[in-house]
Amino acid sequence: MRFIPLIVARPEVQMAIDEAIMMARIEGKVPDTVRLYVFKPSSVTIGRFQSVKHDVNLEKARELGIPVVRRITGGGSVFHDEYGEITYSVIIGEDYHPALKNIQESYRFLAGPLVDALKDLGLKAEFSGLNDIIVNGKKISGSAQTRRKGVILQHGTFMYSTRLEILASVLKVSKEKLKDKGVKSIYERVTTIEREGIKLSREEAYELLKNSFFRAFPLEFGELTDYELELAEKLIEERYGNEKWNFMK
Repeated sequence: MRFIPLIVARPEVQMAIDEAIMMARIEGKVPDTVRLYVFKPSSVTIGRFQSVKHDVNLEKARELGIPVVRRITGGGSVFHDEYGEITYSVIIGEDYHPALKNIQESYRFLAGPLVDALKDLGLKAEFSGLNDIIVNGKKISGSAQTRRKGVILQHGTFMYSTRLEILASVLKVSKEKLKDKGVKSIYERVTTIEREGIKLSREEAYELLKNSFFRAFPLEFGELTDYELELAEKLIEERYGNEKWNFMK
């Protein structure tokens, strides 16, 4: 399996790279791949079928210079803080492990290294629901997934010091959703490694997560191929850099 070292780039680039790797993997041109990356500037991604206007405070996002990009994976809106969050992605064949045939088991199998990394810090981390990881009852990571032709793309967040006040200001979280979770505000619902009493730099968070993935999978360092980079450029033009795609709902 291939590991792509940390890439720091704009949201349309990151989402295009994830899909480009998936396309190349479907075609058999690249191996199963794990990568870690950071959105710069801080960004919002929105699920494939979500409504931007319903889920994102666009006025606040524009005021703060936070771009919004639609993913090809499901789920809701996510704030990616360049100063406090690392995103992981795994592109892998469904036949890699029996757990990958089942949706819930696959989420837990592929996000397992995040739970292990949190436990390395002495935090009591566990899975909750379909695709969340919680610490002390609060969400610290969420993942999203899509499947095509026997290949899975799963990506998700690892919040080490995400600025929750900005998250709360740019994402529209309904009172009904909070009530369903038994909380009154996003601060009762979400946490970060820093809020749990452990301060990490980006480099420390990256090394922690990278080492955990290397323990979980037979990874070797690699890089994106010219073919993947060409696909990504095309996807930015046609999709992720295009308002018709990003604001279709």
